[in-house]
Amino acid sequence: MAEKPVLIAGGGIGGLAMALTLHQIGVECLVLESVEELRPLGVGINLQPNGVREMLDLGIGMDDLDGVGLPAREWALVGLNGKDIHAEPRGTEAGYNWPQYAMHRGKFHMLLYRRFIERAGAHAVRLGTRVTGYRQDADGVTALVETPHGRAEIEGRLLIGADGIHSAIRAQMHPDQPPIHWGGVLMWRGTTQALPRRTGSSFIGLGTDKHRMVIYPISHPDPETGLAEINWIAEITVEPGEGWQKTGWFKPVEIDEFVDHFEGWEWDWLDVPELLRGADVAYENPMIDRDPVSTWQDGRVVLMGDAAHAMYPTGSNGASQAIIDARTLGACMVEHGVSEAALAAYDEKLCGPVSELVLKNRGAGPFGLLSLVDERCGGTFDNIDDVIPAAEREAFLASYKAAAGFGRDKLNAAPPTIAPGARVGDAL
Repeated sequence: MAEKPVLIAGGGIGGLAMALTLHQIGVECLVLESVEELRPLGVGINLQPNGVREMLDLGIGMDDLDGVGLPAREWALVGLNGKDIHAEPRGTEAGYNWPQYAMHRGKFHMLLYRRFIERAGAHAVRLGTRVTGYRQDADGVTALVETPHGRAEIEGRLLIGADGIHSAIRAQMHPDQPPIHWGGVLMWRGTTQALPRRTGSSFIGLGTDKHRMVIYPISHPDPETGLAEINWIAEITVEPGEGWQKTGWFKPVEIDEFVDHFEGWEWDWLDVPELLRGADVAYENPMIDRDPVSTWQDGRVVLMGDAAHAMYPTGSNGASQAIIDARTLGACMVEHGVSEAALAAYDEKLCGPVSELVLKNRGAGPFGLLSLVDERCGGTFDNIDDVIPAAEREAFLASYKAAAGFGRDKLNAAPPTIAPGARVGDAL
């Protein structure tokens, strides 16, 4: 009789990275996704070099990634006067063995989905199947699900909760968890066809810690017009309360509802109001996360991705961390088998450090440099070295990269998370 599959609740980026990893190491799995049709939703995300490394090890190559984004060349913070606070190369230009990619979230998601069903078959994903809870015994775990046809139960060897910030699996595992945390940041997101700035592939953080723009391209320029799809995020901080619950996620809004916050943000190299008004559509949502929990494991059930560690996007590493979760859990299964011991090893390795990263991102992450500039000079300056010396800026960012797992020298020297050709059972 065939063994039960490992169940994955959620077919987002983390869930599909997990599914691809399990297929690679010879473990049958079944992805249970709540939506009835997967579509390329969302706007821009960044995949850090540690995430790109894992994609390549999964057989998703540079040509694939170039189809959904482009390598980032620079990361820059700019003050209210349009002058640089800090700029540094990224990816291979910074000495990493792998690039950093800026990409369209939905296109990347669909790339992972296509690759998984090509390898495992369409039957390995069940759409329209929402996991609402679980029941477990010594021999396995049962996912409690809702489908368009009613409630059902699906048996598996293990259950991996990749069901996002509103995870039903996490809610059952930690019934007394605090509510979702909102610190007062409102974000408006969109894309505009425009000319790329600076290097042509620069990630630009502009403004102050409480009033800023993030701007970067997520497509290669059109060879005829030179225009690219420019992803932008406009942010302001207000007094936190319960208002975000009424706002919801990715609510479409008119540009005129928020562009006034950025009037006058015009320099010889960038006109922010013009960039915003050039968008076809914009979306509003709060920047929210969850307080860390003491463990991601309950017997044969474990959390990953946003279900485990929803974090502010200030470090641009949420997608990368979900991928690292999947690969780390896969490596633990290679070592310990498809077992509770593998889940425990994964929990021991990542829960504590990533929980610290959640709190670090809540403290503005690498954008904390904007906070320092604001505190020391109100956001405007003649010479940034008089405000924050170069050594202090570099040390600040190096600390964050190390915490997020993409410190250059350590990452370059690290062996593959999963050795080429490794499969479950090889190390047992």
